Amino acid sequence: MVKGFDWTHVQAFLATAEGGSLSAAARDLGLTQPTVGRQVAALEDELRLVLFERTARSLTLTDAGRDLLVEARKMGDAAQRIGVIAQGRTQGLDGTIRVTASDMMSAYVLPDTLLKLRSLAPRLRVDVIAANDIRDILKREADIAIRHVRPTEPDLIARKINDASAHLYAAKDYVARRGMPATVEALRDHDFISMADDDRFIAAMADRGIPVTRENLRTGSTSGITTWEMMRKGFGLFPMSDHIAAQFDDAVRLLDGVTDLTFPVWLVTHRDLHTSKRIRLVFDLLADMLVES
Repeated sequence: MVKGFDWTHVQAFLATAEGGSLSAAARDLGLTQPTVGRQVAALEDELRLVLFERTARSLTLTDAGRDLLVEARKMGDAAQRIGVIAQGRTQGLDGTIRVTASDMMSAYVLPDTLLKLRSLAPRLRVDVIAANDIRDILKREADIAIRHVRPTEPDLIARKINDASAHLYAAKDYVARRGMPATVEALRDHDFISMADDDRFIAAMADRGIPVTRENLRTGSTSGITTWEMMRKGFGLFPMSDHIAAQFDDAVRLLDGVTDLTFPVWLVTHRDLHTSKRIRLVFDLLADMLVES
């Protein structure tokens, strides 16, 4: 190791190389751009190497920079694993745990269980990351995740909670205007609300025997809460968990017994984090709550 070697300088280099610019690295690290620039320059001085070719508009890795990036990534992975192991050995019921779930589940399912958790561990803070993308537990973006696909990473523990029931729903006002579809074929004449990618939404509906084309998709959003509110305003039909839909008096279930839908619910954490008393408490409580829902 080079004398005077500083891990924060490596972090700055790694974030800059992966982000493509000092400004991107600064956002990722929560630092100012000049600070990141000084740290990268300091690493170059420590190693006596030029790591980036600098132009007025961009930074490009040199051959030395590309070689160092391989090792820096290994160091970054090792540092993340040390953090995971350290938290996994923590036995206190205080501190902070981050749980990630879809925005709909974060808003309409998790609050009830967090109230139960508060009575068991009043000093424990749980931060909810409401995100419809898959957060990476291996990179410590979350400690526990609720997912609808089974993860394949060997360092993750996944417990299947259940196959949650769901149906197509429409607003009472929409049904009053457009009528109640009596058959699956009748759905071809109705509007749907798309979730994120149209092609994926159409394919997902087709897999469940529901005919949807681009002509049926009159609006959409990447936000589950937004799509649900659009449904409640009468924009069209949208599939939803029965547990969540039951909380809304203005939601009408369509074709009950004909287009019954299910989706798996998986609870996921890191293998090392699962030895932590506080994370196991939250993990088990979430498991119990999700089974009931």
